[in-house]
Amino acid sequence: MRVMVVDDHPMWRDGLARDLAEAGYEVVAAVGEGRQAVRVAAAVRPELVVLDLQLPDLSGVEVARRLAASDPPPRVLVLSASGEQDDVLAAVKAGASGYLLKSASKEEFLEAVRRTAGGDAVFTPGLAGLVLGEYRRLAAQPAPDVAPRLTERETEVLRLVAKGLSYKQIAERLVLSHRTVQNHVQNTLNKLQLHNRVELVRYAIEQGLDEPLGEP
Repeated sequence: MRVMVVDDHPMWRDGLARDLAEAGYEVVAAVGEGRQAVRVAAAVRPELVVLDLQLPDLSGVEVARRLAASDPPPRVLVLSASGEQDDVLAAVKAGASGYLLKSASKEEFLEAVRRTAGGDAVFTPGLAGLVLGEYRRLAAQPAPDVAPRLTERETEVLRLVAKGLSYKQIAERLVLSHRTVQNHVQNTLNKLQLHNRVELVRYAIEQGLDEPLGEP
């Protein structure tokens, strides 16, 4: 997994890069400015970006938005000191796959990176409910009349994604390989023209796919 770190504090940035390298990740870049991050990402093509929101030139939200528009887009894990609702929702809407507070431990950070790399939507405890609540609010808005057609298996996988199950858990539940589950999710993303798992959860809620399984 090729990872890029974006943070304007040199000691923090270097520490994250060191922790990632020691955990076996290939750290392809570590930069401190937003515009620099966008340029470097286009050159080194990371698969995952650990991104701070507070950058000196271009906001982390705008960096996430520009990275989401690249092809293929990297997964983005925001690592920020801010747990403010506006910051969290802005980052997710810009395409971030997850949001972790800087108060997290090294172990929590590396676990979040591992899960984000695996396609999960990862949030600091308490923030997941915030994001889900926002998507429920958006789900109340009128949906398009014509919805893409998903296969029965894709719908089944999507239903479990809406419940927050990891790919491994879905694979075990449906007796499928991890790769097959990933393929179903990617096919569904392509059909729905979505960018990440968070947007996929929103779509599932809009379609009421979480309700039969008793979403609280």
